[in-house]
Amino acid sequence: MRRAFVLALAGMSVSLLVLEWGAGPTWGQEPIKIGASISLTGTYAKPGKYTQEGYLLCEKEINDKGGLLGRKVRYIIYDDKSDPLTAIKLYEKLITEDNVEHVMGPYSSPVTNAASTVSEKYQKVMMASLAATTSIWERGFKYLFMTISPAEVYLEGLVELAAERGLKTIAVMNEDTLFAKAAAKGAIELAKKRGMQVVFHEAYPKGTTDFSALLIKIKSLNPDVITGGTYFDDAVATTRQMKELDVNPRMYGVTVGGDLPEFYQLLGKTAEYVYGSSQWEENLLYPGIKEFVAAYEKMWNHEPAYHSAAGYGACRLLAEAIKRANSLDSEKIR
Repeated sequence: MRRAFVLALAGMSVSLLVLEWGAGPTWGQEPIKIGASISLTGTYAKPGKYTQEGYLLCEKEINDKGGLLGRKVRYIIYDDKSDPLTAIKLYEKLITEDNVEHVMGPYSSPVTNAASTVSEKYQKVMMASLAATTSIWERGFKYLFMTISPAEVYLEGLVELAAERGLKTIAVMNEDTLFAKAAAKGAIELAKKRGMQVVFHEAYPKGTTDFSALLIKIKSLNPDVITGGTYFDDAVATTRQMKELDVNPRMYGVTVGGDLPEFYQLLGKTAEYVYGSSQWEENLLYPGIKEFVAAYEKMWNHEPAYHSAAGYGACRLLAEAIKRANSLDSEKIR
C-alpha cells in the first residue's frame, strides 16, 4: 500500500502531451543541446535510471512532434556515480565544453544541491526534477526550479495513518544526507503535531549496509511505528534485516525504495505491508497519463516509476517554457 503525494504540477506536465511544439523541423540546424548528469551507478542508481528514461522519452516525443523552435533537441547525459563532486565537474563540462543551452537536474537532493551551483554561476536554467529538500530553494538562486513536493512531507501520509489508528510511539532513522535528513525532520515534526512520542532518532552514513546494531536499539524500545529517510539500497537492506531480527512494528514506512518495482522483486513477501510515498501514479485522472504510460512502456519495456514521470514532466515543462518564450534566452525562459 502506498500513500501518493500528488502535485497539481503533475497534471500540467503529463497533459503537455497534447500540445504541439511548433512548426516543422529544420534538421539542418544544430540541435538544441540540453545537459544532465544522472546517478546511473552508485547509491542512487535505481531511481536515477528511471529519471534518465523519463528525460529520453521526452526528448523523443519532442523531436517526433517537430522539435523546438524548428530544431531537433539532443540530450547529453553523463553518469555522476551518485557523487555530488563528480556532478559539479560534469555540469562544468556540459556548460563550458559541450555548450548546452540549458540543463536538467541530476537525481537526488544532495547531488542537485551541488550541481545547481554550476548552473547558477553560468545563468543556465535548471529544471530540478528530483530534488525535494526545501533548503535547496532557500539560497536565493534565480535559475533553479523545483517540480516535486518537499522532502519534509514525504512521510506525512504514514504519520497521518498511524495517528488515525491510535498509534502512539515512533522511531525514525535516516541516511545522513540532505534529502533523508529533511524527510526525517519532517516526519518528527508531523508526529509531534499529531501527539505521537518520538522514542528514537538516529542517522547513518551514506553507503551503510549493516543496520543490525541500529535495529537492535530500536527493537528494545518496541515502537508502534518505524520509519526512515531512505534511498533504494538502504530501504531494501533495512527491510530485509528487520525480518531477520524479528523487528515487527505495527507500521513501517520508507521514503524512496518502496516506490520501485525492484523493491518487491528483491524482497518478495518481505515487502508486503511496507508503506512508501509516491509523487505520481498511473491511475490519477489527469490528461495524458494513459498516453504517457503507453509510450513509456513501449520505449523501455517496463512500467514507469514516479521518478520516470518526474523526469519526463520536468522536461516537458522546460520545453513548454522555451516554446512560450520563443527563445533560448535564460531570462525570457525564467
